[in-house]
Amino acid sequence: MPGIVDNVDDIDCSDIEAKYRVEYDDGFDNTVVVDGIPVIDKSKLDKLLAKISKEFSRKGCPIRPDDIFVPWDDSTGKGKGYIFIDFRSPDDANMALATMHNHPFDAKHQFKVNKFTDIEKYADLDETYVEPETEEYTPREHLRAWLADPQGRDQYVTYRGEDVEIYWHGKPSQCELAYKPDWKDFLYVAWSPLGTYVSTLHRQGVRLWGGPSWKPQQRFAHPLVKLIDFSPCEQYIVTWSNEPIVVPEGATQGPQYFSLDDEGNNLAVWDIKSGYLLRTFSTVTEADSPQAKKQMQWPALKWSPDDKFVARVTPGQMISVHELPSMFLHGKKSLKIEGVVDFEWCPQGDKDKEDADKDASATANGKTKARENMLVYWTPEVVNQPARVTLLSFPSRTILRQKNLFNVTECKLFWQNQGDFLCVKVDRHTKTKKSIFCNLEIFRVREKDYPVEVVELKDTVTDFSWEPKGERFAIVSSNDPNLGNPGPGITIKTDVSFYQLERGKNDFKLLRTLPNRTSNAIRWSPRGRHVVLATVGSSSKSELEFWDLDFNVEDVARREGQTSKDDWGTGIQLLGTADHYGVTDVEWDPSGRYLATSASAWTHTLENGYAIWDFKGQELMKQIQDRFKQFIWRPRPRTLLTKEQQRQVRKNLREYSRVFDDEDAKEHLTVNAELIAHRKRLVDEWNAWRARSKKEFAESRGQSFSVDQDGDGDKEEIEVWVEEVIEQIEEEVVD
Repeated sequence: MPGIVDNVDDIDCSDIEAKYRVEYDDGFDNTVVVDGIPVIDKSKLDKLLAKISKEFSRKGCPIRPDDIFVPWDDSTGKGKGYIFIDFRSPDDANMALATMHNHPFDAKHQFKVNKFTDIEKYADLDETYVEPETEEYTPREHLRAWLADPQGRDQYVTYRGEDVEIYWHGKPSQCELAYKPDWKDFLYVAWSPLGTYVSTLHRQGVRLWGGPSWKPQQRFAHPLVKLIDFSPCEQYIVTWSNEPIVVPEGATQGPQYFSLDDEGNNLAVWDIKSGYLLRTFSTVTEADSPQAKKQMQWPALKWSPDDKFVARVTPGQMISVHELPSMFLHGKKSLKIEGVVDFEWCPQGDKDKEDADKDASATANGKTKARENMLVYWTPEVVNQPARVTLLSFPSRTILRQKNLFNVTECKLFWQNQGDFLCVKVDRHTKTKKSIFCNLEIFRVREKDYPVEVVELKDTVTDFSWEPKGERFAIVSSNDPNLGNPGPGITIKTDVSFYQLERGKNDFKLLRTLPNRTSNAIRWSPRGRHVVLATVGSSSKSELEFWDLDFNVEDVARREGQTSKDDWGTGIQLLGTADHYGVTDVEWDPSGRYLATSASAWTHTLENGYAIWDFKGQELMKQIQDRFKQFIWRPRPRTLLTKEQQRQVRKNLREYSRVFDDEDAKEHLTVNAELIAHRKRLVDEWNAWRARSKKEFAESRGQSFSVDQDGDGDKEEIEVWVEEVIEQIEEEVVD
């Protein structure tokens, strides 16, 4: 039949072959060389390849063990310390180079990643020197530039409706708007612990802003984030969402994004400077039932004061401490503590900083090792075993002190901000368990063998607070029968007591008790000495009491413990009282000179807004604003002045005060001059308007008008009275 080919080989298929030809990539652009691999024998090969694959995949560079080629040394039968990895595409290889170079594999090995094609490029490198082009220097903004303000002002941020505003705060003439950003669609704002960044929480994640221009500094992609927490030194940040992490198909991969290994977790740890994700955790334990809603403890991760360790507790089982920045479990094992409930790291004070500097220099000379961190934890009573509080040195894991406790219902741990004292508030019950009373177990951490003093109380303690950098503390206690189950409109009656360490007897002695109060919150000034007692969260009471604990008492005598018995407690003086209806938040500014109170719309919708007071309780500013949500002072970092420099400043304080007094006098004169000029301008404007109006009236009647035609009878003189305060004397009425 025509059209039928007898021999298939005679058919020309070149056009079809050309159309469907498969192009093979003969290059090595998708191959990388990884150095820093542990040298092992073939018995451990499968385990090593699985771990390497997991590390790369966790950072967004998915590979399989089959993609890895391991060169062997035939003479020893072991690996050569490097491997070759084939990726699916050159883009994946570039991602691995950017992500995994200098990545810590374990405590002794660190990956060094290079492109395979770079080896030939650098092997044939032309050694002729070519002078590089000089790039133009572009200075970066200083993230702490606000500290150089010539007037030494602090800043605060307010959040109302959808608007955020950042203000300068100082003298009345120095208060002004610093910046009004256009941030939109966020949950709330928060300052970092040292005030370097302000953070905003959005649906997509967290943004950090800072510098004089308030440009974005970093972002962290954690969808539906609800809570954040910074490390003390601002090196790391923790984000949490109630929704578990889900990585959709085709999502962006890389060190700044979640990978498939993170799915199901809801807590993430990030490096602030690089923006890299370090690790994720789950805050939901297997023992929790889906129906049970229990309050989550926040922060879920607790940081050592030097940012070297972060730890989390598994209630009843263990405390897991991770090293930074690798996030590896320290010592490859957790602290197994049966029944553990809670723990806290000891904060670092000025003395610790000085000791650390001395220890660092001594360590460099080979004389001693640096001071270790310290943490405290407590365990409840189990069968015949008493409850126990334990002081632990870390990373040596040495037990420094233990204290047994009996008939314990609950414990709360309170460190003094310098780490000098630890108070364990122990709620005890009677044998019949029908009533509860309180003991304060106070550890003197700076002394040998960590002695413990006990303060026994008959009432229930609802609030406890140490004086910053001091040896005093205040408590709020109550025996009100409505305590624990208050009805609507009921305000709990409380007593406020102050205690101080008596050096001669090494015991904490009661200074004074203020009975029949409604105060439920204690707010110490950051400088100590001054304290505010507030009634927060009550619908019927909103009182503020401003107290001075060293009124007419020499600070030097108090610090050195030389206060006589006659003067013991006599320095406690009420400076003033105030009222802020519906107050929900009370916060001192970093200088300890001003106090801010606010009523947030997140709690109620009546008279929302904020007020600023001086340390004596005089109102300086009050703003009633609908939909007002937040007021937060900007924190200050630790001073860079040495102890000697600080002593010199105090010694020459009178000289500095003269300069400040002169500035205040000049400002007062300037304000008066501006006021007089303003009033004169208003009078001139009035006279000009009056003359213009008379002229228009005369022209409307067809009469000629002159300035002098009014005559003496129509003249009107306006006198301006200017009041000037010659002297002002403040007198206080002592009850």
